Amino acid sequence: MDIAVGLLLPFLGTTAGAACVFFLKKEISANLQRIFTGFAAGVMVAASVWSLLIPSMEMCEGMGKLAFVPAAVGFLFGIFFLLLADSLVPHLHVGSDKPEGAKSSLGRTAMLMMAVTIHNLPEGAACGAILAGLIGGDGAVTTAGAIALSMGIAIQNFPEGAIISLPLRGEGNSKLKSFGLGVLSGIVEPIGALIAILLAGIVTPVLPYLLAFAAGAMIYVVVEELIPESSEGEHSNLGTLAFAVGFALMMVLDVTLG
Repeated sequence: MDIAVGLLLPFLGTTAGAACVFFLKKEISANLQRIFTGFAAGVMVAASVWSLLIPSMEMCEGMGKLAFVPAAVGFLFGIFFLLLADSLVPHLHVGSDKPEGAKSSLGRTAMLMMAVTIHNLPEGAACGAILAGLIGGDGAVTTAGAIALSMGIAIQNFPEGAIISLPLRGEGNSKLKSFGLGVLSGIVEPIGALIAILLAGIVTPVLPYLLAFAAGAMIYVVVEELIPESSEGEHSNLGTLAFAVGFALMMVLDVTLG
């Protein structure tokens, strides 16, 4: 039951956010989007440290002073994996008219969806890795800690769902189609989580690396996309304050529940 909750919470957060397309007529304002983006960045950074990197090192305490090695290797691999995906996969960020990645004949909507997929993959891997640690039962990951991570990602997925569905509506899609695409953008998270769980189940020693890999992938998204987006234009301090709130909230969730 705990595993199912951990898998579904982030997806439900995205779904609830995407449903905003039925209640809001306009796209989210630049300031509000800046706040949402900064908040998401704060949650992801705190989750990377408390929920992923620290447990990764705790699992390797038997290595003594070298306990950092799996965490460092996995973290860097996560960074370079997302860098590769960002460079190769054709995608288009919300609010931008310039596609990134390899040249492609994909339509604008498909390119927007690809960008969200790249963004959500690390979060799915993070949930899967920590749930795999819970299944492993070595004590480094607790049920409350795993649920805290899923809850934190679900909270930051709510505005993300709205940030995706509302612009799609603005592109001329119907409300139902915009909602469906918004929901679909989050499906990669439970899929990625299941892959991570299966991988850790097959090769148990890979778990510390997998936790750190998810952390590296999330930090890449934060530094490459979220922080620049939250700092654009005037009133960039709104994004900074939202980052602080998101970071503090995720830290509190992990420490108090974990």
